[in-house]
Amino acid sequence: MNEDLLKGKAPDDVQLLKSITVGADYLTDFLDKRYLDDYILHGGSKIKFITGRPGSGKTHISRLILNDAKEKGYITVTFSAKDVWLNDFREIYLEILRQCDLKNILEGCAEKIIRDMGYDPGEIREGSCFLDLLSEKHEADAISKGTIRSMLREMYTKNPLMDNSFAGCCSLLTGAILGHPVLEKSNQEIIFAFMHGDKTVSLSQMRALGLSPARITKYNARHLLRSLSELIHLSGKKGLIVSIDDMEVLQNKNGEGMIRYTKLRREDTYESIRQLIDDIDSMRYIMFIFCFDRELMDNESCGLKSYQALWMRIQNEVVSTRFNCFADMIDLDRFADQIYTPDILVMMSEKLCTEASKQGYSGQLLNIGEAEKLIKKAEYGGLGLPYIVNRAVLTNEGGETDV
Repeated sequence: MNEDLLKGKAPDDVQLLKSITVGADYLTDFLDKRYLDDYILHGGSKIKFITGRPGSGKTHISRLILNDAKEKGYITVTFSAKDVWLNDFREIYLEILRQCDLKNILEGCAEKIIRDMGYDPGEIREGSCFLDLLSEKHEADAISKGTIRSMLREMYTKNPLMDNSFAGCCSLLTGAILGHPVLEKSNQEIIFAFMHGDKTVSLSQMRALGLSPARITKYNARHLLRSLSELIHLSGKKGLIVSIDDMEVLQNKNGEGMIRYTKLRREDTYESIRQLIDDIDSMRYIMFIFCFDRELMDNESCGLKSYQALWMRIQNEVVSTRFNCFADMIDLDRFADQIYTPDILVMMSEKLCTEASKQGYSGQLLNIGEAEKLIKKAEYGGLGLPYIVNRAVLTNEGGETDV
C-alpha cells in the first residue's frame, strides 16, 4: 500500500492522487476555470493562501492545481519551507529559477524568433543551429543577421518588464542558441552560473562579455522574478505557478530539521511576503500558492498576526462565515464544513478502498452513520476531516462505531 496514504499524506503519484479525490475538485475546478484558464492566462497575477488544520488537504489540493497547471502548459515550481529559507527572497527566486530549466525556456524564445522570421524550427538538423539553416538556404547575409539582433533587442533589452542585467544575459544566451551573435561554450557557462547566483563568477568576467551585471540580492529578486515570468511567457509557456508548502515551520515549534527560524528571520519572512503582495500586481502570468497549518494564522505571538504589516493586508480575507472560492485566504476547514457531507465521505471511503484493493490491501468502507460520527469528531478535534477519513478507512483508526 502507498506509504504516504497509510500516513494520511497526499501521495506523489498524480494518478493515484486524482483517483482518490472527492469533494476537493469543487475547489480545484473553480481555480482552473477562473485563474489558469482565464486570469493568469491573460496576464494576471495572484497570491493564494491555503490554510487549515493538519490533514485538511492543503498539500493534496496544491498538488492537484500544480498538475492541472502543468497539463495546461504552465511551468510549475513547488518546494517546502523546510528546505528553502524564506526570509531572503533571493533564496526563493533562485529555487524557482533552478526548477524552471532556464536553458529550455531560452530555447523556446529562440524558436519564437525563428518562427517570427518566417522559418520552421523543425527544419533545423540536430546538432546545428538556425544560422546553419540560413547558410544552407544561402540566406545568412548581413540583413538576416541584423534582423536576428533587432529581434533579440525587442524581446529583451527593450522590454520594459525585464531587468537590464537579466535581459542582457538572456539576449546573449538566446543568440548563442540561434548561432548569432556567436558565444563560446565557456562564456555561456559563465553567464548561466552568474544567473543562478554563483558568487565565484566575478563582475569583471561578465563585463568582458559586454554586459552590465548586477548580482542577485533580496532587494532585486522580485524584479528578477517579474523578468523570469515574462521570459516564460515569451517562450510559449502559459505562465508560472509556484507552490510553497509547510510554512508552519516558521513557528519553529519543535526546532527540528536544518531550517530553524529565529524571531528576526520569521519577521524577515513576513516582510518578504508583504513586499511580494505589494509587488504582485506589477507582475504578469504568475501565481503563488502558500500552504500552512491553521495555527500559523491563529497564533498571535509568532503567527501571521504577530506581524501587523502583513496581517493588515490579508485580514479582510477571513471575515466571511461562508467559504468563498475567490478569497485570497482559502480556509479548508470552512470548506470541509460546507462540502464534506456524509455522502461525500462514503464516496471518499469507496475510492480509498478501491485503490487499497488494487494493491492487495483491505480498507474499511464507511456507512452513513460512521461518516456522520467522523464529521462530529472533526468538529472537536485538531485534525482535518480528510485525514480522519483516510485513517479510519485504511488503518481503522477512528472508524469504529464508538467514535
